[in-house]
Amino acid sequence: MDLEQLFIKNKEQSIAGRYLTLDAIEPLLNKLNTNNQLSIIGQSVLEKPIYKYQIGEGKIKILLWSQMHGNESTTTKALFDFLNLLHDGSDFADKLLNTFTFCCIPMLNPDGAALYTRENANKVDLNRDSQNLSQPESVVLRAVFEAFRPDFCYNLHDQRTIFGVGDTGKPATLSFLAPSYNEEREVNATRMKAINLIAAMNERLQAYIPGQIGRFDDSFNINCIGDTFQYLGVPTVLFEAGHFQEDYQREETRKYVFMALVLSFSILSENDIVVNRIDNYMRIPQNNIVFYDFIYKNVKINYDGIEKITNFASQFKEELVEGDICFNAYIVEIGDLSGRWGHCEYDAKGAHFEAVYGNVPIINEKADFYLGENCKFVNGLIKN
Repeated sequence: MDLEQLFIKNKEQSIAGRYLTLDAIEPLLNKLNTNNQLSIIGQSVLEKPIYKYQIGEGKIKILLWSQMHGNESTTTKALFDFLNLLHDGSDFADKLLNTFTFCCIPMLNPDGAALYTRENANKVDLNRDSQNLSQPESVVLRAVFEAFRPDFCYNLHDQRTIFGVGDTGKPATLSFLAPSYNEEREVNATRMKAINLIAAMNERLQAYIPGQIGRFDDSFNINCIGDTFQYLGVPTVLFEAGHFQEDYQREETRKYVFMALVLSFSILSENDIVVNRIDNYMRIPQNNIVFYDFIYKNVKINYDGIEKITNFASQFKEELVEGDICFNAYIVEIGDLSGRWGHCEYDAKGAHFEAVYGNVPIINEKADFYLGENCKFVNGLIKN
């Protein structure tokens, strides 16, 4: 199976970038609604429809939901690419549709998607609401879970650019987790199924993104939806779509999420998760917060009349401005920065720092400055 060509063939060209709203996906859902697969299962706080798309006639039932956090759109894009695959008429698509029944909620939090926020319109993190069920979106997801009675749950998210794979200096382009079901983080039969699936996915994905797959922290929090569903006896896999080199729009990462989805269903259809792979799972390096978007090394500053050499870092904030996501870089740390990497790194080689506010970087200031007389940086990047 040529996963690269499969992605190219089925990539949904009408959606791209980081800002993905209900308005963008409703036409796609209607286009895919070829046999009454689409239904409205509830409303958000602001009374936007929450859609369910169910397709397939197989015995293995898969529940997938995306954009529980409104500003995490990468997995939503990949989910539509996968739905296109299910409609491509291939033998592989037929096999999947005969093996599985897929129940998809492609945008659980349409209000947060429109506002480009993690929370919903009531400023509640839906991924901390699995016990209280205080929000309409949480109630919808739980109702679908109970009615559909899935065999596996796929909890689809994005993670920030700050995460790397262990201490390797590589970004965590994809990360996975088999959530804990109790405080002791024990492994029962349910969690073992999720562990085995992740270990098998990782083994095959290493051919495409070697060294760029992490294992998310498994601290138990019953308020998190994945922990709750695992506790309730359904194997649950957390997907975290992260940074790929120079891919701030997450179009490359989108491809790898698509590949992971396809591989996971191939593995399940082959019944290839029966072997105990916990050692393989635990060997996946854990995610660590080790990255900044920019690091500037060996910078000369003048601090109270004393010249010294230091390093500093800046980080993008993703800000919604008139319907577009703007990546605005701000200075976030000054100092040694040992054990940290930058997605972009610059060696100033002792050049002086200078900005409109002075000759020392200041935390939370925009990353607009000079290193030396002629090397100008605007929004973190060298401006030629």
